[in-house]
Amino acid sequence: MSVIASTQTADPMMPVPIPEQVPATEGMAVLSDTNLGYWDTGGTGEAVVFLHPASGSALVWLYQEPVFARAGYRVIAYSRRNYYNSDSAPEENPGSAAEDLEEFVRYLGVQKFHIVGSAAGGSVAADYALSHPERLLSLTVSSNNLAATQGYIAEAVERIKLEQWDELPRWFRELGPSYRAVNPEGVAKWTELNQKSETGRGARQKRVHVVTPEELETIKTPTLLMTGAADMFTPPSIMRMIARHVPNNELIIVPESGHSPYWEQPEFFNRTVLEFIRAHSK
Repeated sequence: MSVIASTQTADPMMPVPIPEQVPATEGMAVLSDTNLGYWDTGGTGEAVVFLHPASGSALVWLYQEPVFARAGYRVIAYSRRNYYNSDSAPEENPGSAAEDLEEFVRYLGVQKFHIVGSAAGGSVAADYALSHPERLLSLTVSSNNLAATQGYIAEAVERIKLEQWDELPRWFRELGPSYRAVNPEGVAKWTELNQKSETGRGARQKRVHVVTPEELETIKTPTLLMTGAADMFTPPSIMRMIARHVPNNELIIVPESGHSPYWEQPEFFNRTVLEFIRAHSK
């Protein structure tokens, strides 16, 4: 494990305007037992697939789409089952989000790619990395315990939750206090995208792996671990526990950020992830 200092040159509390988006093809991936809405900037660059948090969908990557595309990458995002523009997961066979991802990249003809997951998307990314390491050039997981549901890491995650946790507003749980204090317009836009993304329908999808600390030690892909200094789901202490077990990782603590660094500190997030995936290109 190498720990990278969380420094940035610009004022971290200066609101960042959403950049103009680059052209992207919007489509519906028709898979064997579901349909998933997606967008794809295309091109000949290495593919970067973004996996959204539970509070989002393919809609939330407004800060990332143009930056990664202009850096020369093919940028792809999709909505998992139960989210904006995708089918619901049926109770009798909800499927696995990781296996949906495998079928999705095959549908697009993507061979090897970089994966970037935030929050719940990080669970899918980790589950996928354990199943299909041969597919991945790099693994970035932000604000998530890599799907660990057994062992001391999972127990620590449960200990820090309030009994009333699920009753708290999404924006309070997922956006840090610094961001909420200085950027009410950003909070409003995040909330708008959240409300459009979450449909409230469908069954919870299954995971392929029951992840323990020991299972994390089998991850073969170069891994970037990130979390916000004020993340209430995955605080720095939890992410450091994860970093003890994941081989070949770099750990970043994002200053002045809660659970959504991709939105709260997009310039820092983008710069850090781009530097990492450049170091692990083919």
